[in-house]
Amino acid sequence: MKIKEITENKSRFIDLLLIGDEEESMINKYLEESTLFILYDNDILISVCAVVIKDSETIEIKNLATYPQYQNRGYASALMDIVSNKYRKDFKYLILGTGENPKTLDFYKKRGFKEYKIVKNFFTENYSHPIYENGVQLRDMIYLKKHLQ
Repeated sequence: MKIKEITENKSRFIDLLLIGDEEESMINKYLEESTLFILYDNDILISVCAVVIKDSETIEIKNLATYPQYQNRGYASALMDIVSNKYRKDFKYLILGTGENPKTLDFYKKRGFKEYKIVKNFFTENYSHPIYENGVQLRDMIYLKKHLQ
């Protein structure tokens, strides 16, 4: 595996970012301020993680996506570990928001994240179309937090 840190020309990864966030206008709200971490395996693009600095103590994962044919192979976990280790010495918290999908929530909770905030109707009020995961329409944004230090 190889990880590249991308700070310029980030829109060239839009197809992969759209797997983690279905609406390009939402991605555009954070893309410029994000640092992208791109994971390759055997020179094949596999995963992306978009990270923004929220404040002096906190970084946020805005997007974590893996091409479907490579999912459930540990790539996203590896990418999250790399991001956590990179920022551990300078930041206290890593946060992220996701939908109320039990499978996704379990993925993050197994990696040390804990729920700390809910934004009611985030998906229904901020997206132009309904967002579904595993056949369930997403409504609320669940925020999770992990201590890095």
